[in-house]
Amino acid sequence: MSRQHRIIVVEDDPEIRSLLKDYLQRQGFRVDAAEGAPALDRLIAQHGEPDLVVLDIMLPGEDGLSICRRLRAGSRVPIIMLTARDEDIDRIVGLEIGADDYMPKPFNPRELTARIRAVLRRLDGPAEPRRRRLSVGGYIVDLDSRTVVDANGGAIELTAAEFDLLACFVTRPGRVLSRDQLMDLTRGRRAEALDRTIDVQVSRLRKKLETDPEQMIKTVRSAGYVLAVPVEEA
Repeated sequence: MSRQHRIIVVEDDPEIRSLLKDYLQRQGFRVDAAEGAPALDRLIAQHGEPDLVVLDIMLPGEDGLSICRRLRAGSRVPIIMLTARDEDIDRIVGLEIGADDYMPKPFNPRELTARIRAVLRRLDGPAEPRRRRLSVGGYIVDLDSRTVVDANGGAIELTAAEFDLLACFVTRPGRVLSRDQLMDLTRGRRAEALDRTIDVQVSRLRKKLETDPEQMIKTVRSAGYVLAVPVEEA
């Protein structure tokens, strides 16, 4: 990586917290560890917002879902949630309130590291010789600065995962993209057979970009989704 990213691990189990901190530090990250919401808030107040938060759902006091919702209300910091095995509802709710990815427990630290690097790579983006600004359905999407503004110049706040999904559509207008394709393009891995991640993220994206849920991103029955508005250079 071009720079050393700072990560905060929020985990109440001291053994897992210590293991993750040590492992991620050996992978080249700067890592702070917090046992819960108060410690996380102190770290952010003292040292500023990190590049990414690894957040356990089951925490004493304020749980991970509440923390995610609170962080997302005022920040676009990427969040990877740690969820109990087979708790699909936790994964779905976490994605609905703005988490960028999730890892079921127990997990392999190497896979978590790969997920972290994938999210950070998407945020950093490759250096390109020219800016890519596209006009899409009344919005201006800047693929390099990762921003979206409406017709009045107002910023549309998208999470990293939401922007990645939008980028897939605007760079492939008129093309039907299956859920598996969208999962591969945005997260670099195949989706589980019953994984609702893409459906949840499309729903969130529609709410932020559309007054008519089917106007811009249309559902193609048994096939996936398609961007149904023209895309032009801005």
